[in-house]
Amino acid sequence: MTSHTHQSHPDIIKRLKRAGGHLESVTRMIEDGRPCLELAQQLHAVEKAIQQAKRTLIQDHIDHCLDAAIAPQDPAQSAHVDDFKAIVRYL
Repeated sequence: MTSHTHQSHPDIIKRLKRAGGHLESVTRMIEDGRPCLELAQQLHAVEKAIQQAKRTLIQDHIDHCLDAAIAPQDPAQSAHVDDFKAIVRYL
C-alpha cells in the first residue's frame, strides 16, 4: 500500500489523540463512580470530537481526490463536482 497523506492529517491525528485521552479520563470517571450526567456530557464531547475528525477526513478526501478520480472534466461537469463538494459540508 502506498502512503496517502493530506495536509489535514496531522491535525486529525492531534484531535484523535486528544479524544483518546479524553476517553481514558471518562473511563476513570466511571470507575470513580461519577454522576451519570457528567459521564454522558463527557462521552458526548468525545463522540463529537471523533465525529469531527471523521468529517474533516472525508471532506479533505473529497476535496483532494475526487477531481483526480474523474479528470478531465468539462466546465459543466466541474460545476456539478463543485456543487457536490459544497453540499457535502452540510452533512
